[in-house]
Amino acid sequence: MTEPALALPRTHLPRSEDFLLWSPCLQSYGYRIVDKLFATRTIERGVARPLRRGHELQLGYRHAGEARTVEDFMDRNSVAGLLVARDGQVLLERYGLGLQPGERWSTMSTVKSMTGMLVGAAVRDGAIGSIDDPVVRYLPQLEGSGYARATVRHLMTMSSGVGWSEVYTDKNSDVNRYSKSLADKVPGGVLQMLRDVPALHEPGTHWHYNTGDTFLLGCVLCAATGQTLADFMARTVWKPCGMEDEAFYTLESEGGQEIAGSRAGMSLRDLARFAMLVAADGVLDGAQVLPAGWVQSASRRAFDIPAEFHPSRLSLGVTGYGYGWWLTDDGAMLALGHSGQRIYVHREERLVVVNLAVYPEPRYASAAEHDRDAELNSFIRACRELTR
Repeated sequence: MTEPALALPRTHLPRSEDFLLWSPCLQSYGYRIVDKLFATRTIERGVARPLRRGHELQLGYRHAGEARTVEDFMDRNSVAGLLVARDGQVLLERYGLGLQPGERWSTMSTVKSMTGMLVGAAVRDGAIGSIDDPVVRYLPQLEGSGYARATVRHLMTMSSGVGWSEVYTDKNSDVNRYSKSLADKVPGGVLQMLRDVPALHEPGTHWHYNTGDTFLLGCVLCAATGQTLADFMARTVWKPCGMEDEAFYTLESEGGQEIAGSRAGMSLRDLARFAMLVAADGVLDGAQVLPAGWVQSASRRAFDIPAEFHPSRLSLGVTGYGYGWWLTDDGAMLALGHSGQRIYVHREERLVVVNLAVYPEPRYASAAEHDRDAELNSFIRACRELTR
């Protein structure tokens, strides 16, 4: 009979396969330790550029007929990180829920918008000939699949036409089966899933939110450039921008393919640096970091968002979709991620707002739950009025 193990102290980690289903307490802990739950690859930094800082905003806002403060906003909306910048200067930087400067928080799907920017760099470098190239030119293993006729542009604009289900509350949906494959670290597991997803629409004719599309976009980037996505991001953006902290991509398996569309880990300040780069049309200190004209191309409306898609469409004013970016009628671009991760960029006003938060999953939301994105929109509106 085997001798029982000694009762030594051990750290309990939340179940990684339930990443999209955690309770609020697990969210606020788990979003800070994604690299302990999944396989990851580091995005290396270079020499850090200090952030320019202006005078702190003396900011209040009104929402639902009440005057509120920044502190109210953070407490009411379970905010872990909040940063406002204009013209490349930080005007407000706050932390909550135990998050500290330099710590990485889960990007969720905000990283999809970053991937859309990396495609522009690959086109500029000649690695991708055209965004109208068929996906199978770079990923021939998808011949005969639902993606056989999709192009790179279709992946960027969520119009591949495949029948992917992105239902977070359904444990058997494609997005949760994808999440389980990542938790189980199955080599090639996600790509096999995507080979089996059937085509439902002619590519380019129908917008449907699909994390699988952006996963494939990351695979295309790696195949085209001959680099890991982490190395390409580091060379193209992270080092030229002087990011302060190393970041990471989640991998599908140990040493495997990066996940281009969800759950990377980045610090608040570096997410803001990326947003400020976009706000400046890809230019940093006079140098063209992102390809000239690419931000403008990414901000062109490829599709209108169906009104019934998600409440945040109305709450944040999102009406369109470009190259991985959500668009408003008044010129703003947003990167939106699960459970409250939001990056707002208004290029004309050179305004950036980054919000890292814990919005409760539907089964944990109380009957008294307020519209957190509507309150964020009120906060952004106050920022716009004060910084014009």
